[in-house]
Amino acid sequence: MRFGWIVLLVLSFPVLEAIGIFLIAGAIGGWVLLWLLLAAIAGVVLIRAERVAWGARLLFSVQSGANPLAAMFASGRILLAGGLLVFPGFISDAIALVLLLIPGTWANRKPDPLRPANDDAPFPQPGGAGAPTTIDGEFRRESDDRLR
Repeated sequence: MRFGWIVLLVLSFPVLEAIGIFLIAGAIGGWVLLWLLLAAIAGVVLIRAERVAWGARLLFSVQSGANPLAAMFASGRILLAGGLLVFPGFISDAIALVLLLIPGTWANRKPDPLRPANDDAPFPQPGGAGAPTTIDGEFRRESDDRLR
């Protein structure tokens, strides 16, 4: 069996997590429970946020001409990291942090597709490079009868 060591590692993973929890609890005490609780909450928040945003992010990448597989892999990494944070243990938390810190997970993301399009555009300053050149114009008020 070529992949027997992978099966052994997957089956022994919960045992390794339990041993790690007991060793760290012996060293730092009851703070382990707080760590596990905060990690589980962070995992649930990551999963909920990514569950809402992955479809819109995938659609945005297709519409902008980017590779949709990159958006799917980035979303998959975040979902996997959230699942590992929910799973109690320090080994899974370390793996989740590595997944979250992989280059490209956050830095190369497009702006959130759920935000308005001009939300990131800087507001032009008066007299600056992006200032409007029209300073006056003409208008006339139409009567309400003509608008109907």
